[in-house]
Amino acid sequence: MKKIFLDTNIILDFLGEREGFYEASAKIMTLADKKKIQVYTSPSSISNVFYVLAKYENSKIALEKIRKFKLLCSMSVMDDEVVEKAIHSNFKDFEDAMQYFSALASNCNIIITRNEKDFKNAMIPVMNAESYLLSLWN
Repeated sequence: MKKIFLDTNIILDFLGEREGFYEASAKIMTLADKKKIQVYTSPSSISNVFYVLAKYENSKIALEKIRKFKLLCSMSVMDDEVVEKAIHSNFKDFEDAMQYFSALASNCNIIITRNEKDFKNAMIPVMNAESYLLSLWN
């Protein structure tokens, strides 16, 4: 089974039902629900998602959305080694570095993001949600 890592933006697309992005993220979560893929994300992504959702919604609603999301998702490795690699990496954004090294440590097969350029030179394939869904048909 493929291990798919979802970055913060993809989770926000899904939980925040972001117009224009929700449909693809929802299809990915449907695949996870049907056990066709295994979805991973990082604890830092979850906390960032909560922060953003809580700004726009009641915190209780945000927590409930995250609780339900976590039922379909596994937490990726986030240990001292991941943090050290992220700190000393060439990533411009620390959150992207944490997500990347967390996905790598969890042996994920692909990273799904809307910001593919942020993960250039990655040793794991990086795709946007729409491209990933299209690749399933090929």
